[in-house]
Amino acid sequence: MPIRLQAIDHFGLEVADLARAERFYTEVFGLPVKRRMPGVVVLDFNGRSFNLLERRDRAPGDPAAIERPTGRSHLAFTVSPDDFAEAAGRLASAGVPTHPVIDWGDHDGLYFLDPDGNLLELIDRRPAGGRPSRGAGAGERASG
Repeated sequence: MPIRLQAIDHFGLEVADLARAERFYTEVFGLPVKRRMPGVVVLDFNGRSFNLLERRDRAPGDPAAIERPTGRSHLAFTVSPDDFAEAAGRLASAGVPTHPVIDWGDHDGLYFLDPDGNLLELIDRRPAGGRPSRGAGAGERASG
């Protein structure tokens, strides 16, 4: 019998600079701090815990990951259509590297890097027969 998973309880990302990562996730995404412990900041993510784990010896992420983000480990967050429409501008104003929007058929994806080079994605799910895509064809790099 397989183990029947029910939900993700929490997730964590390794970061080299805990204070910098906390500022990024609280200021750019408005995630509130649940608690702080030595080497860990626990953020609230819709009732789940998002743990920032300080690893000062962590090698910097590859900034080139944003050039070809598909097929790489990442975390993806669903956002509202309105927030998705404004996300690229908000990320750009915060100096966050992004990839042009990709059309995955049932959703558009906007990939970006956090200050430690962790690859993340914002997703705007389209209802069946709903809104048109904002990006290039499935898995293709958008131009410009």
